[in-house]
Amino acid sequence: MMRSGGWRVWFAPLRLLHMIGKAYRGHPEVDIYHINWLQCSLPLPRNRKPALITVLGNDLKLLKLPFMRALLRRVMKRRKVAICPNADWMRQTLDEAFGDIAEICPVSFGIDPSWYAIKRESNIKQPHRWLAVTRLTVNKLGPLFDWSEKFFQDGVRELHLFGPMQEGIQVPEWVHYHGPVTPEQLVSEWFPSACGLITLSRHAEGRPQVMLEAMAAGLPIIASRMPAHAGIVFDGETGMLCDDTDGYGTALLELENTLTNRRMGDAARRWAASEIGTWDDCANRYVQIYNRLLGTS
Repeated sequence: MMRSGGWRVWFAPLRLLHMIGKAYRGHPEVDIYHINWLQCSLPLPRNRKPALITVLGNDLKLLKLPFMRALLRRVMKRRKVAICPNADWMRQTLDEAFGDIAEICPVSFGIDPSWYAIKRESNIKQPHRWLAVTRLTVNKLGPLFDWSEKFFQDGVRELHLFGPMQEGIQVPEWVHYHGPVTPEQLVSEWFPSACGLITLSRHAEGRPQVMLEAMAAGLPIIASRMPAHAGIVFDGETGMLCDDTDGYGTALLELENTLTNRRMGDAARRWAASEIGTWDDCANRYVQIYNRLLGTS
C-alpha cells in the first residue's frame, strides 16, 4: 500500500506481479492478452502482442502514484492496446494519460438474465422497504445513516442493509442489517418487493454492478450525485440523484408513489436492456475489440 495525494492505494505486491509475469511468459502461444486492472499489465513480456486492459474506478488512483504513468506507458508502447474502462466517465482521464498510444474504448459489463426476469409486486406495501447493498466501509456507505435517520427510525419505512462488514462500522438499531447476501437471495426474496435501491457512496466507483442489476430488475435508484452514478441514474427518469438530506427525503417520497415508482423502474429496466444487455452482449463487445486489435475485423 502507498499514499499519494491523500489517497491510500492498494496495488499488486511485487511477488504477485512476478507470478503474473511468469504466467504471461508460460503461455507464449497466445494471440492477445485480456488483462483485468491496469496494474496487472506491468509485467507484460516485450513480445509486441496486443492487449485489452479493463479499468475500474480504483485504477484511476493508481495513476496518482509517482512514475506509474511512465511505467504503464513503457509497457504499452510497441504493441496495440485497447484500454476499456467499464464506464464512460473515466475516458477523459485515461485519454489524457494514454490516448496517444492506446485506444480508449469503454465497455460495460453485462447483467445476468435472472435480474431481467424478476417480476416486481404490483403495489408498494407498507412499511416501505428500501434496500442498500454494499460493502460496509465509510466511503461506500457515505451519509446513508445520517441522511436516513429521520426518515426511517419511526418505522414507516424500513432500510434493509446487505453486505460484508469490512471496517468497524456501527450500524444503528433502526437499520435492518442482514450481513452478506447471495444474488439468489436478492432475486427471490428482496428485489421483487422493494421500493428501490439506495446508494449514497463516496467511493471511487466505476459502474457499480449492483446498480445495474437493480435497474435490470425494474427497481428505481436513489443515489448520491457523483460521476459514476450520474452515468446510470438519469434524474427523474430512472431514479433520483440527491445532494443533501432534503433532496434525499424528497426522493423517498416521490418514489413511494406507486405510479412514479413503476414509471421510473420500467425506464430503468429498458435502459439496462438496451445499453448494457447480458454477459453475452459484453463478451461480444470484447470480441469486436479483439478482432480490431488483431486486424481481423
